[in-house]
Amino acid sequence: MEKKSTTSGEYVVIKAIDDGVNVIGLTRGTDTRFHHSEKLDKGEVMIAQFTEHTSAIKIRGNAKIFTSYGEVESEAKK
Repeated sequence: MEKKSTTSGEYVVIKAIDDGVNVIGLTRGTDTRFHHSEKLDKGEVMIAQFTEHTSAIKIRGNAKIFTSYGEVESEAKK
């Protein structure tokens, strides 16, 4: 039986400031593609992890993003 590998990638916490924040996971490899998306409403929190499949996370909308490197805010398109 093959043992599944565990990932110990970085986590990010995303908190929606407004309704309709989009969180999009992007794949690793030679072709970067969308592989997952979520929509958050005001006050909702998502905890995401970088893994062997996820190399980037794109956030659209007004949200706070917390990482081990600090905190940043995304802004809604005007």
